[in-house]
Amino acid sequence: MRTLGIAALLVVAGMLLASARLARAQDSGLIEAGQRAFMKQGCNGCHTVGKVGTPIGPDLSHVGGKYRAEYLERWLRDPSDLRPSTHMPTLELSNDDIKAIAAFLGSRQ
Repeated sequence: MRTLGIAALLVVAGMLLASARLARAQDSGLIEAGQRAFMKQGCNGCHTVGKVGTPIGPDLSHVGGKYRAEYLERWLRDPSDLRPSTHMPTLELSNDDIKAIAAFLGSRQ
């Protein structure tokens, strides 16, 4: 009876590990898509990330250390809703681009 409990525990642990690996792989793909969308949408025309971009707006190299991806999604949807005095315009981004760019920026620690 005790062996069955340990075996079941090992199976559950294995499933959790596999699930975590899958989530990391999906996150990695979303972050890469976000980096591409950041460039494609011209965000680098006003912002820098690392050594890439133009320093008109804030440097976003470490923005993920300050804001979570969920907040960044809300910001990308309507910046003036969160900060009425912002100079950043509301951009015409698809939901997929918003999620991807937010994941990319959120990963920037």
